[in-house]
Amino acid sequence: MKGIILAGGTGSRLYPLTEIVCKQLLPVYDKPMIVYPLTTLMLLGIKDILIISTPKDTPIIKEFLGDGLQFGISLSYKIQEEPKGIAEAFLIAEDFLDNDPVSLILGDNIFSFGNQITGIKDRINSLSDNAVITGYHVRDPKDFGVITFDKNGFVETIEEKPARPKSNYAAVGLYFYPSDVVKRTKSLKPSTRGELEITDLNKAYLDEQKLECIKLRRGAAWLDAGTPQSLLDAANYIGEIENRQGLKIACLEEIALRKNFISQSQYENLISKYPDSSPYKQYLKQVLKDL
Repeated sequence: MKGIILAGGTGSRLYPLTEIVCKQLLPVYDKPMIVYPLTTLMLLGIKDILIISTPKDTPIIKEFLGDGLQFGISLSYKIQEEPKGIAEAFLIAEDFLDNDPVSLILGDNIFSFGNQITGIKDRINSLSDNAVITGYHVRDPKDFGVITFDKNGFVETIEEKPARPKSNYAAVGLYFYPSDVVKRTKSLKPSTRGELEITDLNKAYLDEQKLECIKLRRGAAWLDAGTPQSLLDAANYIGEIENRQGLKIACLEEIALRKNFISQSQYENLISKYPDSSPYKQYLKQVLKDL
């Protein structure tokens, strides 16, 4: 399975922060925002990843992450000229996907799965011709794609931003699709907003009873860092956990080492370039000692 990080958009909800700083590189506590979706894909075992962003931001993100080889992964880059919907990512990525199944994650979405990560990995590794979306219980689902389930727990409906939601389960920014996703996206018609809507794509699978949902359990976390308040909430959440546990969330180097994407010598060489005064480097050195 390949991965896509859709890190496009103008960042208008974060203005004026995004007037001079790339949205995806804004800090979420001690790491740039884009590190969180990237490490989510890595934790799922996905190593071949395409980052899609704006003409302005793509070179900056590429300068930060490079080709990914230092983390034992492969990073490619493509530009989304203007926001035309989440589903457009599959059209932009057609050559990259080459008829492989794919996981799409939004660049401002932060996930913490806990021990549910194993079950999610097992599910996507057995992906056949079904699409799988991620559902998260939210207090006020009006601003989301709302999922309802039948008595057997299967997806019954998915409705975009309903005035009267029928459930509290929202479809959040992590999706898994089989190899026919590009073909299906090409058959979509733009919405009244002129965008290829991800909900319309999901409905196409649902109409053929090929849409499943992974419900994130209690204790799992999903955060959208796309507004000033949610960015602050995400930073506070990450900071609280890291400071209480002494363990980092979404640490690229640590995940690459623990997943055996890189060797111990590659890890040592990687972190040797970081400034000695950095607490981040001190943490990375401690990881090595613990191993």
